[in-house]
Parts: sequence; C-alpha cells; structure tokens
Amino acid sequence: MTILTTIKQLKRDTLQRVYFLYGVETFLINEFVDKVHQLLFTEEDESMNDIRFQLMDTPIQDIVEEAATIPFFSTHKLVVVNDFHLVSSQKVKAKVEHDVQALEEYLASPADSTVLLIIAPYEKIDERKKLTKRLKKEVTTVESNPLNEEQVKQWIANSLNENGFHIDQRASQLLFSRVGSNLMLLEKELEKCMLYTADRKHIVEQDVKELVAETVEESIFSVVESVALGKTERALLVYHKLLRQKEEPLAILALLTRQFRNLLYVKIRQEKGYGQKEIASQLKLHPYVVQLALQQTKRYSKPYLRRALIACADTDYAIKTGRDVKERAVELLLISLSM
Repeated sequence: MTILTTIKQLKRDTLQRVYFLYGVETFLINEFVDKVHQLLFTEEDESMNDIRFQLMDTPIQDIVEEAATIPFFSTHKLVVVNDFHLVSSQKVKAKVEHDVQALEEYLASPADSTVLLIIAPYEKIDERKKLTKRLKKEVTTVESNPLNEEQVKQWIANSLNENGFHIDQRASQLLFSRVGSNLMLLEKELEKCMLYTADRKHIVEQDVKELVAETVEESIFSVVESVALGKTERALLVYHKLLRQKEEPLAILALLTRQFRNLLYVKIRQEKGYGQKEIASQLKLHPYVVQLALQQTKRYSKPYLRRALIACADTDYAIKTGRDVKERAVELLLISLSM
C-alpha cells in the first residue's frame, strides 16, 4: 500500500499499534505523523502524550519503556522514533548502545494505548537484517520514496479535496509542469490557489497561469518549441523575458543545449522502439521530461537536432573566446535555428 493511500485511509478506530515508515520523501512521512497526531489527541491531552525521540541520542530500550508506559491523563499516547538507523546498511557511530531484543519483545505484544511510529529516512533499507525482516513481517510497513507524476497529481487532488476544493485536469498538469514533484513547494502554491479561488473552490488552468511562476526550464521548452515552428518573434520574446529576470545568457544557452540533446537522444531511442519508462531509465531523466520530449520529437528531424547542437557549441565557443557578446550571440542562435 502506498503512503498516499495509507494517509487517506487513516482513521482513529483503525489505527495500528506500530507503523514502520521508510523512504526519503520526508514531507509525506511528516504528513503521516501529523495525521496520526490529529486522530489521537485534543488540545488538552497532546503535550504530555506526544513523545519524539532521535535514535542517535536515546537507547531503544528506553524508547520501548516509554511506549509501554500508560498515557498521562489520556487514553492514547504517540511515540515517534526518528532516524531509525538500525535497519540501514549505512555505518552509524551511535552515541548510545541499543538493546534490540527489547524492541523485538515489544513488537510481540505492543501496548494497546500507544501508537509507535518507527521512521527510517533512507531510500533503501537492509533487507538482510533480522530486525528489518521482522518489522516488515509483523507491523504495518509504509514506503515513502519520491512520487511519480500520477502520484503527485493524486496528492494534489487529495490535498484540495480535504479543504473542499477541486482542480481541473489541465490545471493539475500545468501545476506539475511548473513546480514538479517538490511537495513542499506544491503545498505553498496550492495555498495561493485556494486563497485566490476561495469563493468558487474550483481551480482552473488560468488560475495556475496567473499565480504560479513559469520556471526557467519551462520557458526554455517554450523557446525550443517556438524555434521548431519557425516562430522567431515568440522565441525572442521569451528569451528577452528571461534576460529581464536576470537569467544569465550562458545559463540559458546551457539549458537550450541540454533540451536539444535530450530531444535527439529521446528521438533515437524512440525510433528503436523503446518506451517512455525505458528511455527515462537509460537517460536518467524524469519520466515527465521524457513524456514532453516524446510529444515534441515529431517536429524535429535528427539532422536538425544535430545541427542545433553544433550551433549551440559554436555559440558557446564564440562567447567564451570573446568573439561575440553573450546576449547577442544567443539571440542570433535563436534566429538562425528558426530559419
């Protein structure tokens, strides 16, 4: 079960007594912890019964003892163990000694009044370790690694639904293309969108266009697309907008070069019959980047893309050797590629 589904299905009467969470998407892990906290406590009983530990500083046997102790003037207790390195393959110089057997005995009979969250913020855990095997076998295990495009869109929809908002498919796609999979940034952008649409509680594509800034990468994508269609004026308008935003011409050139290179590599693999996931894996690109490239490759021939890469390299050389002014050199490049 994914962490998104697990968070969505959390209810007070179905909470498990022990959860094992691992993965590097700490934003979702924190969201999981917050949701459990909200389900367990009111303002009156939370301060004394929400206890957080760092495993580096506290022996596991002391944490287990705390978990086994009855709550203070409450029916529930939340115990969170952060940085649970005992399941990692990384070598950690611990400040304290851990009695792992104490935890194993607790797992066999956890306290009814306590929810124990064991958090290992690592992309991979050591599956060979006895403790890892036991945790995955005996307690509810939730993996929290970076989300793919569809999962990010699901998270966007879930976050908005919880606040009584809805978002159009095109608006969700644009939001993802401008922000990517950084959930912390997405949360901030969603807050802006919800404030802006508070009267109708429905976010459409135009709202995202007005509120969420276009990234440099998205602007470069627009430049390349305009160049391919021979829309020189449009390409130059976007380029000059980037200059007004204090973007460095050499940085813009580097992004243009990368975009043309990605298009060429994707096109070559597409012609060999590789699918989106295979191409993304081979080129070590985000699947969404490959998806956009696949949509664009029909507009370009391989000779054109090779010519574009050579022109980008020549422009870079001209700038760095002082043969041409950088702002003008990139502008001339865009004009020549549009012809």
